[in-house]
Amino acid sequence: MGSAITQFQIIPLQYYILFCSALFSIGVIGVLAKRNALVIFMSVELMLNSANLLLAAFSAYRNDPAGQIFVFFIMVVAAAEVAIGLALLVVVYRSTHSIDIYKLDRLKW
Repeated sequence: MGSAITQFQIIPLQYYILFCSALFSIGVIGVLAKRNALVIFMSVELMLNSANLLLAAFSAYRNDPAGQIFVFFIMVVAAAEVAIGLALLVVVYRSTHSIDIYKLDRLKW
């Protein structure tokens, strides 16, 4: 029997880099171009997930578990960002009846 071939050995590392770069670019465009706060949060999550995928790919490519540990910490930060961000979004919606980020000037004292 031969040695087991993992999925990361079949797909070249360059494909992961290109795919993660495209995902990250889509996330950046979503943050810069959209006015809806919910879409902006989703774009930030897309950027975090592209970084997670790239860290996992490098970790498997080098047979080093350090990248997977960083993925765990990024997932914790993403979960905290979602919890705090959605709570802030609910408060903003209750006071302005909109989640448009350009209408946040109504929240001035």
